[in-house]
Amino acid sequence: MFRPLIIAIVFASLCSTRMEAQDFTAYEKHVYINDGDTLPYRMLLPVNYDTSKKYPLVLFLHGSGERGNDNESQLTHGANLFVQDSVRTKYPAIVVFPQCSANGSWTKMAVMGEGDNREFVFYESIVPTRDMELLESLILQLKNDFNIDRRRMYAGGLSMGGMGTFELVRRNPKMFSAAFPICGGANTEIAKKLKKLDWWVFHGEEDKLVPNKYSTQMVKALQAVGANVTYSLYPNVGHNSWDYAFAEPQLLSWLFSHLK
Repeated sequence: MFRPLIIAIVFASLCSTRMEAQDFTAYEKHVYINDGDTLPYRMLLPVNYDTSKKYPLVLFLHGSGERGNDNESQLTHGANLFVQDSVRTKYPAIVVFPQCSANGSWTKMAVMGEGDNREFVFYESIVPTRDMELLESLILQLKNDFNIDRRRMYAGGLSMGGMGTFELVRRNPKMFSAAFPICGGANTEIAKKLKKLDWWVFHGEEDKLVPNKYSTQMVKALQAVGANVTYSLYPNVGHNSWDYAFAEPQLLSWLFSHLK
C-alpha cells in the first residue's frame, strides 16, 4: 500500500546541512511574506548592479537537508559556484536561493516500501505545496521589482530541489529557458509540458537514496516528446552528484546561452 508522504519526511536524512566555511555575505538576506507565511531567500545581485539593464534570473532549489528558517543553510550546495568573482564578471545575473520550511517540500509525492526497497511515486498533477505557492509568488514579485530578462530565466535544484525543478517547470512551462535538475525525478507523463525548454539532467549511477532510474526515465520521456535534453550519469557516484554537476566546465556557459 502506498504511504502518502511529503518529501519533508522522506528526505529527512538527505543532504548534509554542514556548510563549508565560505563567505556568502554577497548573498543578501530577504524574507518574502504572503498571507502570514514566510519564505526566506538569499539573493545575489550582479556586481555594479544597474537598474536600467536587464539581467537573467537563476533560481536554485536546495534539498531536504537544508530546510528551515535560518536563511543560511540553503547556500550549502551551489552558492559558491555563482559567487566566484570570475563567474559574476562573465555571467552577470540575479541568483536566488529560496529556503523551504522545516517540514515542507517543493513538491508532493508518495512512497512505497522501506529502506533499500523504497519506491518514489510522483504525481502527474497535484495541488502545490505551500512552499511551492510561496516560491511562485516570490518569482512574480522579483519580476516586478527587478529588471529581469524574461527570455533568460533558469531553474535548477538538487535532490528534493531537483524534483521541485521538474514541478516548478511543469506548473510554469513557458517561464524558463533552461533547467538543470540534479538527482531528482518526476512523473514521466508531465514530459509533454516540459519540452519548450532545454534540460541538463544529472545523477549518480550509484545513488541509493534517489536511484538514478528516476532521472533516467525522465530523460527518456523528454527525448520521446522531442525535448532537447543532455544527461550526465556519473559512474561510481552516489547521492552527491551535485559536486560533479557544479564542476562541469560547460554548465554555466550552457545555462546562460539559452534564450526563450
